[in-house]
Amino acid sequence: MCKDSNKKPYYITTAIAYASGKPHIGNTYEAVLADAIARYKRAEGYDVFFQTGTDEHGQKIEEKAEAAGITPKEFVDRAASEIKNIWDLMNTSYDKFIRTTDKEHEEQVQKIFKKLYDQGDIYKGHYEGLYCTPCESFFTESQLVDGKCPDCGREVKSAKEEAYFFRMSKYADRLIKHINENPDFIQPVSRKNEMMNNFLLPGLQDLCVSRTTFKWGIPVSFDPKHVTYVWLDALTNYITGIGYDCDGKSSDQYARLWPADLHLIGKDIIRFHTIYWPIFLMALDVPLPKQVFGHPWLLQGDGKMSKSKGNVLYADTLVDFFGVDAVRYFVLHEMPFDNDGVISWELMVERMNSDLANILGNLVNRTISMSNKYFDGIVSDGKAAEAVDEDLKAVVLEEVKKVQEKMEKLRVADAMTAIFNIFRRSNKYIDETTPWTLAKDEALKSRLETVLYNLTEAIAIGASLLDSFMPDTSKKILSQLNTSKRELSQMNEFGVYPSGNKVTDKPEILFARMDIKEVMEKVEAMYGPKEEVPKENVKEDASAVIDIEAKAEIEYDDFAKLQFQVGEIIACEAVPKSKKLLCSQVKIGSQVKQIVSGIKAHYTPEEMVGKKVMVVVNLKPAKLAGVMSEGMLLCAEDAQGNLSLMIPEKTMPAGAEIC
Repeated sequence: MCKDSNKKPYYITTAIAYASGKPHIGNTYEAVLADAIARYKRAEGYDVFFQTGTDEHGQKIEEKAEAAGITPKEFVDRAASEIKNIWDLMNTSYDKFIRTTDKEHEEQVQKIFKKLYDQGDIYKGHYEGLYCTPCESFFTESQLVDGKCPDCGREVKSAKEEAYFFRMSKYADRLIKHINENPDFIQPVSRKNEMMNNFLLPGLQDLCVSRTTFKWGIPVSFDPKHVTYVWLDALTNYITGIGYDCDGKSSDQYARLWPADLHLIGKDIIRFHTIYWPIFLMALDVPLPKQVFGHPWLLQGDGKMSKSKGNVLYADTLVDFFGVDAVRYFVLHEMPFDNDGVISWELMVERMNSDLANILGNLVNRTISMSNKYFDGIVSDGKAAEAVDEDLKAVVLEEVKKVQEKMEKLRVADAMTAIFNIFRRSNKYIDETTPWTLAKDEALKSRLETVLYNLTEAIAIGASLLDSFMPDTSKKILSQLNTSKRELSQMNEFGVYPSGNKVTDKPEILFARMDIKEVMEKVEAMYGPKEEVPKENVKEDASAVIDIEAKAEIEYDDFAKLQFQVGEIIACEAVPKSKKLLCSQVKIGSQVKQIVSGIKAHYTPEEMVGKKVMVVVNLKPAKLAGVMSEGMLLCAEDAQGNLSLMIPEKTMPAGAEIC
C-alpha cells in the first residue's frame, strides 16, 4: 500500500530484468538511475512507489535451464535472487520487486489474454518469419541489419508455428494521435521520432502474442498448448504489480497510482514500451502512462556490453574496487541525457581521484579539520562578512535551483554536476579566504569563524542534495557535521546551520585516492592482459598523386573556428534503410558523440570499433537519414572514390586536440 494518502503519488518503474543471468553494470545503471529519481521525488514531498523486478519466461530461459540440468523455475529462482541482491547492493530503494512467475501476475495475464481474445483484438493464425531467441522477437526480412537481429546483432532463424496475433493496426491511428498531442509522452525526443518514422507511420503489422514451440511461459487458459508471448506477459507487470484486475476489481493502490508517472527503460526496448504497451492498454481501456523515458546505454571501450563479446563489467566487481557510492556516482554522472556513456577502469580511477577524493572528500576533511584546529570543533557565524562570501552564497543557491530544474527534466547527470559545482566553489572559497592566514591574527578571529561557518553551511547544503544520488556519502558527511539532512524547501536560504554547533573531532576519509597502476594490475590478474590489435599493413604507391580544385583562401580566424580532436569509436552500427551510412558512438574525452558517416561501402561496423580517428567536433548537429549526427569523421579520398579514415600516426588519447 502507499505510505501517505495525503501526499501526491508518484509511480516509477524500471524495465524488469530478464532472468537469464547476472545483470552487468549497464543493466544495473537503470536501477540506480530510477532510484536516484525516486529518492529525489520523495525529497520533493511525493508519495513514491518504485517498482522493479524480473522477467522470467521465454524460450531462452527454458534452453538455459535445460543446459544447466535444472527446471526453469529453479533457474529463475536463482537468477531473480542474484538480480535482487545486486539491486540491494547498489542501495536501490524499490518498494516492490515483482516476478512474472508470481501467482497473482500469471492469473491476471491469463485473464487479460482471454479478454482481448473475447473482444476480437486477438485472433488465431500461423506465423512464418524470422525469430531472434535472445531478444524473444520476430522480425521481417526488411527489419534485419546485415541479415541479423537489429537489436542485438545475433543470428536469426526461420520459425513457423500456429500462433495467436494481436490486431495492432486497429489502434495505430489512436496511438499516433496520442503521441502528437502529448509531446512529453516519449523522451528524449529522438526516441519519439524514431518510433514514429520507423514503425508507426509506415504501418504496423499484427503482433504474434503466443508460442507453441516451447512450454516455459504462462499458458493461454482456453488453449493450453500455447504460452503467452513474453512481451504481453512482461509489460503487464506495471499494472499487475499494483493490483490491476481485468474483471474490474482492481485495488485501491492501483486506483491511486495508475497511470504511472514514469516508465524508465533502455533505448533498445523503446519500441515495446511506446508501441506495443500503449496499444495493449488502449485495448484494455486503461489510461496510458504519463511518460516513457528511453535512457542511453552505458558502453565499455569496445562497444555495448554483452557476454558474447566477453566485455562485461559487473556491479559487485566494481563495488569491491571502488565502493557503492563511487560506482553510483560514476554511472549517474557519466551518462549523457540522450547519448551513450562510457565506462572504463581508467576513467573510474580518474573520477575517484579528482571528483570524489579531491573535490569532495578533501573539502570535507579540510573544513572539519580546520574547525577542530582553530575552534575545538565549534562552528559559529562570526558575522564578519566580506564580498567574497556573497558570491559563494549566490553560487550555492543558484546551483540548488539548477538541481531542481535538471531533475524536473530527468537530466540526472547535469543535476550531479550542479551539486559538485557547490563543492568546487567551496574549494575555491578556501583559496580566496586562506583560513590558515586568518588564524595567525587574533583580530581576524571573527572573520575566520565566518569563513568556516560559510564552508560548513555550503557543504551541508551540497551533502543534503547528494542524498538522492549517493545516500551513504550524504549521511556520512552530515553526521560529521553533526547536522541533519536539509529539506529541499529549506534550501532557498543560506545560513541555516546552527551557529555554535560542534562538528566531529575525528573526520573520516570519505574516498581514498587510488593508484591506476595498482588497479590495472589487479584487473589484469582477473581478466588477463588486453589483446594488442595488430597494425594493418598498407601498401602505398609513393608515386601516386591527386590534384583537386583549389578553394578560396581563408583567414586563420576562419580556420580557428573549427575544433578538431582525436576520437575513439566505441560502437558502430549500420543506419537502417541506408546503403551508405554508418552510425558511430565516438568517445571524445569523457563525452560520447554520435556521428553519422557515409563510409559503409568502405568499412564494416566491426572494423570501425576500436579505431582512433580525427573528428570535427563543433559542427552544428544535423540529421542524416533521420539519425542525429553531432560531428564529422575526417577521411581521405582517392581518385576512385575510396575512403580512408584519418588516423593519428602515434597513440593518442581520446580527446587529444588536433592542432
